[in-house]
Amino acid sequence: MFRVYKHHHLTSLGRPPKQAHSSFRAHHRGPKELRHALTRAFASQIPHEAFFEPLPEHPGITCLSLNRPAAKNAISTNLLKELRESLAIVHADRSVRALILRSSTPGSFCAGADLVERRTMTDAQVSQFLTDLRDAMGRLEGLPMPTICAIDGPALGGGLEMAMACDLRVASSTVEKIGLPETGLGIIPGAGGTQRAARLLGQSKAKDLIFTGRLLTASQALEWGLVDYVSDPGTTAFDKALSLAIMIARNAPLAVRAAKHAISRAEDLPLEAGLDFERATYNLLIPSSDRLEALQAFREKRRPIFKGE
Repeated sequence: MFRVYKHHHLTSLGRPPKQAHSSFRAHHRGPKELRHALTRAFASQIPHEAFFEPLPEHPGITCLSLNRPAAKNAISTNLLKELRESLAIVHADRSVRALILRSSTPGSFCAGADLVERRTMTDAQVSQFLTDLRDAMGRLEGLPMPTICAIDGPALGGGLEMAMACDLRVASSTVEKIGLPETGLGIIPGAGGTQRAARLLGQSKAKDLIFTGRLLTASQALEWGLVDYVSDPGTTAFDKALSLAIMIARNAPLAVRAAKHAISRAEDLPLEAGLDFERATYNLLIPSSDRLEALQAFREKRRPIFKGE
């Protein structure tokens, strides 16, 4: 069901992971064009193919929903455009403590690129699409808040690449098709699949997954390390993703973002440089109001109230 939200608080939340430490302390208003884009998006009554669903009962948690049910959320040029716009907007929203990527349709996630549309594209258009898709995956991976992918249906090709760009992945126990089948179509994963799968699974398993084009069930994906959780029978991946988001959102948002920032540098820094980066990031949190609130709450034996300051 498409839901329209006309208003949503928007302020700055910092820069992508590899930029200066000071990004965690920055607090300036987001660019006007982003605020206007958000207003236009949610004021429209036309169903969007990628849109936000804030959860009023869970402050700080927002869903980014894929909404092409007739095409199993296959990634069209328009869906990709709206996804990139949405990611730019949420990157600049300090109020979001956790983001859940999901399908708006129960029992679905993303079937990959829209092959019907692909057949009508020129080589130049395909190349531009891949450039934009890679950009979208980079934006998703570079979000400063934790991201959780709720896989409640098949995650194929670009759909799995999208999931791998998230911090955590949860699959429904009923999902039977998770994989990168591109070699069966005469191509290879083109939005980071070869690189993220190798980093996530190790080169041997990534080669197996891509060379064979095999499709994994949710339980197999868990064994391989492709997903982090499988939902309990009778529940959805979104249910589990939401429970994780709630756990994350109750912690100090500056600290959570700082932790993501530091962990994200682990793969490209030598250990000693990584330890120095961790210490420098830690030092930024020492004067924060949230840290002082945590100490006061511990003394008073109560749960701290974090404000992201």
